[in-house]
Amino acid sequence: MHILLVEDDPKLGPLIQYKLSQEYHTVEWVSDPELAMEYVQQTHYDLYILDWMMPKKSGLKLCEEIRASNDQTPILMLTARDAIDDRVTGLNRGADDYLVKPFAFEELFARIHALTRRIPVFMNQEQTCEYAGITLNRLTHEVYREGQLLPLTKKEFQLLDFFLRHAEKVLNRDQIVNYVWGLDATITPNAVDAAIKLLRKKVDDGFPHKLIHNVRGVGYRLYVAGENECV
Repeated sequence: MHILLVEDDPKLGPLIQYKLSQEYHTVEWVSDPELAMEYVQQTHYDLYILDWMMPKKSGLKLCEEIRASNDQTPILMLTARDAIDDRVTGLNRGADDYLVKPFAFEELFARIHALTRRIPVFMNQEQTCEYAGITLNRLTHEVYREGQLLPLTKKEFQLLDFFLRHAEKVLNRDQIVNYVWGLDATITPNAVDAAIKLLRKKVDDGFPHKLIHNVRGVGYRLYVAGENECV
């Protein structure tokens, strides 16, 4: 799943991002709640995880803004508030579930799984992405190019998924690291280049049209002439 995490705690945010990535989710972490709506408006997500207590803007206020924009994506609130009235308030303002801090990650995983079973919006066309002969299935974690199965590792799958979500756009290394490894990951630019080189070998070798291109001095771009849509 593609998850937007809004959490201002500089230790908890990247930890949640890392733990969810280990469960094959792709997570974008935003520490500034005032920027979160820009992410909501620019990208499709399968789930929002919002911290209730944030100084600049509360997760509850952000939840209301998301619902006011007619966005029905499921919302899971993280909160230290465990009073019944607080829980009811969150649910009445548009949240679908809540998790009281501190929590066990096993419970977080279970609640996310429960939301996917309970809310049909998760099962939509965004689970499959097609571009230039590539078909990526986010439910089965399978990728085909021209009908040929590509044996990708988890990181390679996440890399390709990120490229597909932003097909034809130039992505810099910082964006790639944040999406695949996490904002606080200690990964060098050379390691990113090496990972993309391995992905490119699996995606492009043996096919007449190359899709993953290096943009010198900037980053990388998934592109082929005449193909510009990811559905």
